[in-house]
Amino acid sequence: MLKDITLGQYYRTESPLHRLDPRVKIVATFAFIISLFLVKNFIGYLIAGLFLLICIRLSNVPVRFIFRGMKAIFFLLILTMVFNLFLTPGIVVFSFWKLQITKEGIKLALMMGIRLVFLITGSSLMTLTTTPNNLTDGLEKLLGPLKKIRVPVHEISMMMSIALRFIPILMEETDKIMKAQMARCADFESGSVINRAKNLIPLLVPLFISAFRRANDLAMAMEARCYRGGDGRTKMKPLIYQKRDFIAYLCILLYVVMVVVIGRLPV
Repeated sequence: MLKDITLGQYYRTESPLHRLDPRVKIVATFAFIISLFLVKNFIGYLIAGLFLLICIRLSNVPVRFIFRGMKAIFFLLILTMVFNLFLTPGIVVFSFWKLQITKEGIKLALMMGIRLVFLITGSSLMTLTTTPNNLTDGLEKLLGPLKKIRVPVHEISMMMSIALRFIPILMEETDKIMKAQMARCADFESGSVINRAKNLIPLLVPLFISAFRRANDLAMAMEARCYRGGDGRTKMKPLIYQKRDFIAYLCILLYVVMVVVIGRLPV
C-alpha cells in the first residue's frame, strides 16, 4: 500500500502540463481545491471532473498511475462516507436498529467522497508534473510580496518542497523496513488494534532514526556547499511567463467562474 502513494512523486515525461510555469500549476491547484468546497450540486462536480480529466490527459501521466494513490486513502474515504451517511439528519430512507440513512446523508456522503478523490488527484497531479526545484521557485515567486512584512518566504518554500520530496523517500524506506521485519516473522496485519499498535514500534523506531539521519545529512550537505537562500541569490533558470502560461491562466479563470456559478445553483 505504501508504494501506491503518488503525492510528492515526480513523473518524468514530456507534456503541455510539464512545460507550464510552476506558478500556473500551483495557482491552478489551489483554485481547483477551493472550487471543490464551493460546489453545492453534482453538476458542479461534473464540471470539476471534466476539468480534471482534461488536465490528466494533457499531463501524459498514465491514469492508472495517478489513481493508484487512491488505495492509500481508501479507508479514510470509506470512513468519511459512512459518517456522513449515518449522521446526517433529514428524510429517512432506510433505518436499522438505531441507525438511519437519510436522503440528505446519501447526497452528502457521495459529494464528500467525490470531493476527497478530486482533491487528492488534483494535488498529486501538481507534484507529478512539477520538479521539487521548480515547485520551490514557484512558491517563492508567488509568496514574494510577503517579504515586505519580513516573512521568510524562501525558507517556507524550501521547507514545503523538502517535505513533499521526502514523502516518497520515507514511504520507500518504510516499505523496506516492513519487509525486513516481516522476514523476521513480524506481523502487522493480524491481532487486535492494541497488538497491531505494539507491532508498529519495531517499525517506527528505525523509521524515525532514518528520517533524522537523512535530515542531518541534507543539512550538512547544504552547509558544506555554503547554501544561503533569500535576497541576493540568483537562479540558473529564472521563471519567465510564456504565452501558454497566460492561456492556462485564462482557462483556470473560465473554469472557476463556470464551476462557481453553475455549481452553486439550487437543484
